Amino acid sequence: MTNPNFYIHPITVSTTDIDAMGHVNNVVYLRYVQEAATAHWQARADTTLQTSVLWVVLRHEIDYLAPAFAGETLQAKTWVGETSGVKSIRFVEITNAAGKAVATARTVWCMLDANTLKPKRIEPGMMEPFM
Repeated sequence: MTNPNFYIHPITVSTTDIDAMGHVNNVVYLRYVQEAATAHWQARADTTLQTSVLWVVLRHEIDYLAPAFAGETLQAKTWVGETSGVKSIRFVEITNAAGKAVATARTVWCMLDANTLKPKRIEPGMMEPFM
């Protein structure tokens, strides 16, 4: 899949990411998903937008498809799906160097006003840099 709206976030699997089974721990994938989302936001949102709103997670859904191991280089491809009201759907596909998917995620985020910390409606055009 090639699409200019995808954001690619590189990941190097650390030995601290490994569990007793010898592969990346399931909860670490959640960290990878959040790191990819944050990197995408910081790369595409202008400074005004970054300082005026915050994002909180309402829901994560992760499918674990194959193991990953210490020292591997992974790639998290992320993109924004539907946005409506205060919510935005984000997708992440994590692949290994061979291009095999090791995990996929669908996350529901809620936008907050940075000053009040209350949910804020996503205004038309606000997500344009991500679409």
